[in-house]
Amino acid sequence: MAKGTKNPVGKAVVWTILLLLIVGLAGFGATSFGGSARVVGSVGDTEIDVDRYARALQQEIRAMEAQTGERLSMSQARDFGLDRIVLQRLVSLAALEDEADTLGVSVGDGEVARSIQDMQAFQGADGSFDRQAYAFSLERAGLSVAEFENQLRDEIARSLLQGAVIAGVQPPTTFVDTLYDYARETRDLTLVRFGPDDLEQSVPEPDDDALTAQYESDPEAYTLPRRKRITYVWLSPDMLADSVPVDNAAVQDLYEQRSDEYDRPEMRLVERLVFPDDAAAQAAADALSAGETDFDTLVQERGLTLQDVDMGTVAADGLGAASEAVFALDAPGIAGPVQTPLGPALFRVNAILAPQQTPLEDVEDELRAELSAGAARRAADAQIEPVSDLLAGGATLEEVAAETEFRLGETVWSTGEAGEDGADIDAYEEFRTAAAAAEPGDFPEVTQLSDGGLFALRVDEVLEPELQPLEDVRDRVAQDWTAAERRARLTDRATAAMEQLREGAAIDAIGGTVTRQEGVLRDAFLEGLPAGTVTAAFALDEGASEVIETADGALLIRVDGVSVPGGATEEAQAVKEGVRTAAGQGIAQDITSAFTAALQSQKGISLNSQAVSAVLSQFN
Repeated sequence: MAKGTKNPVGKAVVWTILLLLIVGLAGFGATSFGGSARVVGSVGDTEIDVDRYARALQQEIRAMEAQTGERLSMSQARDFGLDRIVLQRLVSLAALEDEADTLGVSVGDGEVARSIQDMQAFQGADGSFDRQAYAFSLERAGLSVAEFENQLRDEIARSLLQGAVIAGVQPPTTFVDTLYDYARETRDLTLVRFGPDDLEQSVPEPDDDALTAQYESDPEAYTLPRRKRITYVWLSPDMLADSVPVDNAAVQDLYEQRSDEYDRPEMRLVERLVFPDDAAAQAAADALSAGETDFDTLVQERGLTLQDVDMGTVAADGLGAASEAVFALDAPGIAGPVQTPLGPALFRVNAILAPQQTPLEDVEDELRAELSAGAARRAADAQIEPVSDLLAGGATLEEVAAETEFRLGETVWSTGEAGEDGADIDAYEEFRTAAAAAEPGDFPEVTQLSDGGLFALRVDEVLEPELQPLEDVRDRVAQDWTAAERRARLTDRATAAMEQLREGAAIDAIGGTVTRQEGVLRDAFLEGLPAGTVTAAFALDEGASEVIETADGALLIRVDGVSVPGGATEEAQAVKEGVRTAAGQGIAQDITSAFTAALQSQKGISLNSQAVSAVLSQFN
């Protein structure tokens, strides 16, 4: 059985182990959890130790951080439910591992050794197994060789069990054909758009009764959301920029540090094609000179692509012995053959980039502004402790503004909207987050903004949702009534046009703006049309029509043709195979989930909340 594990599931498991053991190592592994609580849970006779849970949780947090680009605290991770997701995943894996042990599924030493040798992280520069890299990675993980190999053995055995559960899973041909027909069915449409220009009479001004009816029909539209009246102080680097001096010596020093950027030598865009021997290289050069071939053809004949031979932008010191021949060209062309460490080669120069020298005076303002911004951020940072001390000593925000360079402001803020008189600070996500979380009576903490600025806020009052008086929103109500009345009139116009079509009228004689769309797929996006246009069209039979509202009028849809492509073409077969694979994976996942749930129910799950809490506390 051990010899039969060359399957995708096994390889995926190996890489999963690698991620859990190596990618998520920081802070765990070498530092074990003390005490007797060494197990966070078990399924049957298979235990989940605290180190495994910690590594898996760390890896999940890092994956989330990679997606968002922001650091994730443990409290935030728990808000997202990552701790529970990871624990449930490990419980599922433990159930499968326990069943593999029960069934006697085992993996021999040879298969374990081959799996380890195939792991890229344990390979040297030549692609062969590097024992030092192996030992170093395990040492960082706080694992002995025996521990790691036992875990790997369990993982591969589990993959064998999973493979056996889903072996031969294939969706029925009828199912695949039905999905294909559904996904590839198309509609040919005639669309007649009725907009404001198609009104026969302009919409009159609404009277008081119409306004009242509109206002009462949609009170939520005129209700202010829950708001907070907030007092805040803030300090941005821009506020300090003018008061932070930048001397000329610092500007000169920064300019010199970036000499590579401002004093660039001549560069060339180069491609290198290496040949097995001098004779082959010279023959290629002669063929190029005689016009019998070109460089692209030579690359193809060597079984390479242009990406394989591209060296990018290089300076003379980046070409070694070939630099003299390449930089001797005064225009794009071919240089060589030239001996290189890889063998004789031809070089194609695609572009020559002249040397660039930027004097200090051309970039002085830019460098000075950068230094000033950095100094201003540091000056702002220096205010964190003294302002925090003032607040801790009982100072109000008003007193902080009076005694420091912080500026005082007030705003009425609500989620999703800029606050009144606070548009500048409302632009910061950090302020919006703090404002959403704060409530009256909360201590105003100094918090850093994304640009290095600082702020603290106080919620003075919470204003509950409130329906605005009609007189305060009269203009909005009038606009809403006019828009609704216009849509109603144009919908009536479009409906009348649809009846004309059904009675045999020509499409060009019913008014509106006519467009046609052919071969529209079910997931198509029709620019400039309502999102429900395609959905409405696919609900109609051939020859049928329907009217839907748009933002400024109505749209008449007529289905001129329904087409289901044949399934015998090569393209159709390729699409069907994709459908078959995707559907098969979904079915296999469902089967695996059901099998795992049954194992958990049969074997029983035991969780140690104290051990779980001990792991989570290590992240704080």
